[in-house]
Amino acid sequence: MFSLQSLRARLNSLAQCITGKPRSRASISDRALIIRESNIRDAARLVSQLPGITNLGQGLPEYPAPQILKDAAIAAINADWNQYSNTWGYPQLREAIARKMKHYNGIDANPETEITVTVGASEALNASLLATINPGDEVIIFEPFYENYHPNVAICGGTPRYVKLHSPTWTFDRNELAAAFNKRTKVILINTPHNPTGRVFTMDELSFIADLCKKWDVLAITDEIYEYMVYDGRKHVSMATLPGMRERTITISGLSKTFSITGWRLGYAVAPEKYTRALRRVHDYLTLAAPSPMQIAGITALNMPDEFYAEMVAKYQQLRDQICEVARQSGFEFAQKPEGTYYLFTDPSKLGFENDRKLWEHLLYQHKLATVAGYCFFRPDADTNHIRFCYAKSEKTISAAKEKLTAFRESQRSGS
Repeated sequence: MFSLQSLRARLNSLAQCITGKPRSRASISDRALIIRESNIRDAARLVSQLPGITNLGQGLPEYPAPQILKDAAIAAINADWNQYSNTWGYPQLREAIARKMKHYNGIDANPETEITVTVGASEALNASLLATINPGDEVIIFEPFYENYHPNVAICGGTPRYVKLHSPTWTFDRNELAAAFNKRTKVILINTPHNPTGRVFTMDELSFIADLCKKWDVLAITDEIYEYMVYDGRKHVSMATLPGMRERTITISGLSKTFSITGWRLGYAVAPEKYTRALRRVHDYLTLAAPSPMQIAGITALNMPDEFYAEMVAKYQQLRDQICEVARQSGFEFAQKPEGTYYLFTDPSKLGFENDRKLWEHLLYQHKLATVAGYCFFRPDADTNHIRFCYAKSEKTISAAKEKLTAFRESQRSGS
């Protein structure tokens, strides 16, 4: 666990040892120094520069957006929906979100006072934390975690308190979680379905977390961006639907993953009115408003029939099964298939590489296969050896990945 105060002291000490003088007041901010560069985005940049790469790295669905959505966006631009919207989103879109939240999530939300449209789910999370966390407040984060969570907490001066999801099944120990709660705990971050592990938290697990939140008066911020991507008959459960949690939960989601429109940057936060008022003030000065024509097209997205989601889940489940088979045959171990998301998180430790950074580089440069090294999903000083594959890809890409993973395994067996 770290704090900005302790890091500041260490940096001042180091600067004085090297230069004989304390750090200049004009130096880089402490929060910027804490934030490490993204392996996911680094990989994406390399993929664009290297020829012949098969990309199972960044979570970019390799499918065109539904034509009806593209037509709606074009129509919105041509109809001159091209100026700033209401800061917290067009009323029509907020009403569509409210209908979706009731129909799918089981949450009643007032579009006027409890829904904020943001520039992606990432901004919704940042705004939520900035609106609720003071320096020194503790934020519980399950580890491994989506890599943004660490800098998100650092930016607002919070202190992360990590609770392990234990491999190979990626479940938390209840005693460890209970011990993490204390009088300084302000927020617990919950991501279900979970990136990178693919876990879908059960009702029993969520109920245990909810009881702790109520006991300690802690706010739950839930990242549910993969909410539709649950497999093998499982159901997504929103924390806000549990008894006593509606008034202490901020639910975050968006349209990027579900509709293959990651570049449209449409997210939203659903929260009780007192939290919504606060995060809207922060959102106003972070980004002002989400892109107007994309918001109007988003209404069409949220009105898609249930069959759209059923077809998407069936497609991803089939792709999941394919990548699981070839990954296991190639020496990447995992205890169970992903229950949700479109990621496979594996243990390659028996393949003989020093760590996941080395294996990531080997796959990229020697076999032209882009993945994500697991270290970016853990605290900075963690010793890690995991590789994440994204399977939201075309059959052509999955087929090419199979060939490259097979060639990798053969090279491992031959010692070449």
